[in-house]
Amino acid sequence: MSEFAAVTGVLETYFDGLYHADTDRLSIAFHTKAIYATADEVPLLYRTMDEYFRVVETRESPASRAEPRRDRIDAIEFAGDNTAFARVRCSIGTRDFIDFLTLVRTNGTWRIIAKVFHVTEHVS
Repeated sequence: MSEFAAVTGVLETYFDGLYHADTDRLSIAFHTKAIYATADEVPLLYRTMDEYFRVVETRESPASRAEPRRDRIDAIEFAGDNTAFARVRCSIGTRDFIDFLTLVRTNGTWRIIAKVFHVTEHVS
């Protein structure tokens, strides 16, 4: 499998985890020491994965509401053999997200180590 395909697979697992509010899938996509942050809230919102997963576990999933999937990969870039960056988009309810995801490869496995995002509300 190419490294591009491996990173794309992680991103698809990430999208599936968000769509189904499934922290088991998200725990496959995220490194255990990953960070979650946005400057769209004041003060800056920062969460560990444990904190973030607790939020996801309480969320009604887009799948349970039969929302259409609106996720896509805009770009993937590599910086050497073990670092990648992805710009992706997805929606949950009335919120549209642009995520900047930094991925690292450790022990041959790609995982998201940082999620920094921008969020906007949309009208359906």
